[in-house]
Amino acid sequence: MLSSRGSNNAQLHKIPWRYALPHKYSKETNPEGMISFALAEHAPMRAEIANYINTKVEFNVASVAYTSGNNAIHRLQKAVAMHLNNLLDPIAPIESEEVIVASGATAIGSMLGFTLAEPDEGILISRPAYGRFELDYGVEAGVQMVYSDTTVEEAFAPSVVEKYELAVRDARARGVQIRALMLVNPHNPTGLCYSVQTLTEILKFCNKHQLHLISDEIYASCVFDSGDPDAVPFTSILSLSTPKLINPDLVHLLYGFSKDFASGGLHLGFLITKNKPLRHSCNAILRLHSASTAAVTIGTTILEDHDFVRNFTAKSQQSLASTYRIATSTLAREGISYIKGGNAGFFIYIDLSSYLPKDTSDSTSPPEFTLAQKFVDAGVFLHPCEEHGNIPGWFRLVYAQEEDVLREGLRR
Repeated sequence: MLSSRGSNNAQLHKIPWRYALPHKYSKETNPEGMISFALAEHAPMRAEIANYINTKVEFNVASVAYTSGNNAIHRLQKAVAMHLNNLLDPIAPIESEEVIVASGATAIGSMLGFTLAEPDEGILISRPAYGRFELDYGVEAGVQMVYSDTTVEEAFAPSVVEKYELAVRDARARGVQIRALMLVNPHNPTGLCYSVQTLTEILKFCNKHQLHLISDEIYASCVFDSGDPDAVPFTSILSLSTPKLINPDLVHLLYGFSKDFASGGLHLGFLITKNKPLRHSCNAILRLHSASTAAVTIGTTILEDHDFVRNFTAKSQQSLASTYRIATSTLAREGISYIKGGNAGFFIYIDLSSYLPKDTSDSTSPPEFTLAQKFVDAGVFLHPCEEHGNIPGWFRLVYAQEEDVLREGLRR
């Protein structure tokens, strides 16, 4: 027998298409294998980061000891603070003690759900939205994501706060208290960045309702020249969140190694917050989500090597710009619409609504499931219904692939 929490979580594996199919394609060894366009990982840069680790990282006794017995965490906190001060240009410099080190941004999401909200309370987010936040904040903490009914255009306009107001009101009518608002900037799944005007209105909205603002900026370095003159440059929430706009204790930033450093398997993430009670609470549950000292050693070595970080970031941005152009030119040639203005992240939000099955007699199964199965039959995977958009038929396509993989997947 399981607890109610255990029983509910066990049912997650029974939800159709909840979990992505693995990538198995190899041009040399498995040319018929599945190509997955679902996993947000910068595949071309993995070899470079692995080579750096193999040649530059030196493990010592502290790398396999409890962190409480050495200064490894403090050294990493200092390196993270310096890196993010250079990258994000915050209004108030990030201090090392404001950095919580955990086993990835996913772990931090769970910790924030646990510390900021009660079970069945809500975190507000606009549509479309990365679907796995439901798991990050829900599996352990039992917190639900509450979606504001926005189109892409509405989500990035300053007037989005009007939609947020409606969502807060409707949630309260259902008995759901909203505790926080979540942003992903640069955005997943659209690849867009929020304007200064929109971020300013969102800060004022959160301060008005005394909502915590969680800004997931895990793609902060994955910003590139897409060639689109209308693309909005990236602006960190920490570069705008003055005390005049919002109580600093309400602003919390997520960052990690999985995207900017192409190392999702390293499981190294950071929470940046000036909220001391929140830091104390998170530190209390870090025993469940702490990063390994081996990962701490690797992360510290990378961030302290400023020349490597600068060169790696430049190469990563060039790679993303190249594969973005391949993907968008292919979509344009095939007459497939997608969200324009993207200049960040690993993905394009594409409109495949015209390819949905016309026979909708089976109302129990979304038409996206049928289309996704056709893709799988052809050897390519796109995750259906995962971004929670208002309009059926939109899919997230991850283009951050090796060029031969990308071209073969697009061909299929």
